[in-house]
Amino acid sequence: MRSLECFSLALCLSAFSIFAPLATTLVPVNASAEVTIGKSAPDFTLPGSDGASHSLSEYRGKFVVLEWLNAECPYVRKHYESGNMQALQKKYTDTGVIWLAVNSSAPGKQGHLTAELANEFVAAKKASPSTILLDPDGRVGKLMGASATPHMFVISPTGNVIYAGAIDDNDSTRLSSIEGATNYVASALDEGMSGKRVTIASTQAYGCSIKYAT
Repeated sequence: MRSLECFSLALCLSAFSIFAPLATTLVPVNASAEVTIGKSAPDFTLPGSDGASHSLSEYRGKFVVLEWLNAECPYVRKHYESGNMQALQKKYTDTGVIWLAVNSSAPGKQGHLTAELANEFVAAKKASPSTILLDPDGRVGKLMGASATPHMFVISPTGNVIYAGAIDDNDSTRLSSIEGATNYVASALDEGMSGKRVTIASTQAYGCSIKYAT
């Protein structure tokens, strides 16, 4: 089996394969049951890996992407090892989009990040989120109805949810599956930023189950 390349010694202490049952659990879920497309996203405040406190409401007037992150999940790894997630982050943050990666893995569970580990991840992967938000008790993940990693949300400048669900339409863990896949997040941002109605506003999220505390 091909072992995972870890970005931090702390995350390498319990090595696992990309085919490990815990890591590769496919979780097809309906786009969030807790948010309604076209309605306001619930406000929240979380600490960021940058040391600052971030509230969703402070970004009114901007497009916001919420990306649920578990660095040890092979579905997440596919998008980072291929460079796909980093390219999306850079492309859209360069245009003023706020990109918030959210880590809801509980302490002691797969993918949990401290601020230090989150910053190591960003540096190692050359990622470009606005920050990584730390949600160790899972309060915000549950508030949004996030169930998988990566589970994606796009929020308009008015604070309304305009997309919720999967990052794309290919639920394989193979890096090669990104080529030719329809990226729902990019489509939602492009249409929303052009003043158009988002054609595909909700899909089933796929990936690893979020490792909530309970």
